[in-house]
Amino acid sequence: QVHMVESGGGLVQAGGSLRLSCIPSEPSFSGYVTGWFRQAPGKEREFVAAIRWRGGITYYADSVKGRFTISMDNANNTVWLRMNSLESEDTGIYYCAVLTYLTHLTVRVPDQYEHWGQGTQVTVSS
Repeated sequence: QVHMVESGGGLVQAGGSLRLSCIPSEPSFSGYVTGWFRQAPGKEREFVAAIRWRGGITYYADSVKGRFTISMDNANNTVWLRMNSLESEDTGIYYCAVLTYLTHLTVRVPDQYEHWGQGTQVTVSS
């Protein structure tokens, strides 16, 4: 089973930046959409951003729009999440996931993503 490998998390002060990366465990893997989700302690997993593998159409949660940028390097299927102007509310475990077939009308629903990573911790200190 293909899984995703995230990296780039860490501790940063409010207002700072981080860049997360996500790559499939098998280089030949082909997906439809890569999404980033996050989960803060005591809260449900929430959608952050997503990108379609073909065409590069992007989607963002309202809470990160204008601060986060998702992009993809199709040569090696790596997806990046650039996070600027970080706030304490951005703290959480960030998960990368890929879906190969859209089963909902929106990419924001996590249970349609089949391939997940273990997550990377992002901590923003105020």
